[in-house]
Amino acid sequence: MIIDCHCHAGSGDGLTGPWDTSAPLDRYVERAREAGITHTVLFAAFHSDYAVANREVAEIAAREPGRYFGFAFVHAERDRGRVKGMVAEAVKRYGFRGIKVHRYDARISREICEAARAFSIPVLYDVMGEVSSVELLAVEYSDVNFIIPHLGSFADDWKAQVALADHLVRHPNVFTDTAGVRRFDLLERALERAGPRKILFGSDGPWLHPGVELAKIAALHLSPASEHMVLAGNLLRLISARHRRAKAHITHRAAPQEAILDPWIAASHDATN
Repeated sequence: MIIDCHCHAGSGDGLTGPWDTSAPLDRYVERAREAGITHTVLFAAFHSDYAVANREVAEIAAREPGRYFGFAFVHAERDRGRVKGMVAEAVKRYGFRGIKVHRYDARISREICEAARAFSIPVLYDVMGEVSSVELLAVEYSDVNFIIPHLGSFADDWKAQVALADHLVRHPNVFTDTAGVRRFDLLERALERAGPRKILFGSDGPWLHPGVELAKIAALHLSPASEHMVLAGNLLRLISARHRRAKAHITHRAAPQEAILDPWIAASHDATN
């Protein structure tokens, strides 16, 4: 199992760049399959209404439920007052597994963190180099897991990426992904300091080639156990709290043959036992 934890999908409505115009998966799918990527986390392109965008992602994910699952994209300011409702719909109706937030939209809020806490799901928050905010998140919401993508900066801010490594070491609820990290030495250093349990493979598809991004993991020369953590086990562990609750509910309420309908429940159980 190889899970790409960072891929956009669907249509944006901004028309200012690829990030808010369109994230088509056709070429991404071909490239991911060629690279051996078996599963992908999907979340929306930038959009003026993330409730609409999340529905589109849910429709895309539903086409291959064994391969895709979603994170709910929310806007801390524009969605103020309705975040928990949006996340509830995404989790309960669409089967989404986490929340996506981007500093480009607005800084993360307590409302978002509390929604993550309520549903026991992780938050993938692109801080755009504002790594100091991670300290507040990690301490104020020690029971919420935060994935800070791009080692803290897609813009190659080496100071931010070095600083994020400190947070990875000190805070058990802070993680990062490898998407778009071009300063390979810094990725290596973060791995050496924080260990393989704190790093997840991600591509930032469909705009970055998932096979090229996956090659960086091979270049780290990890042991088989450590490589499994980075490529699949860490994400499965982060979503397992929600899954354990869901599995208990299914076991209690459903017939035995219905208890295996969700492959992610079984996969996360295997990864954490």
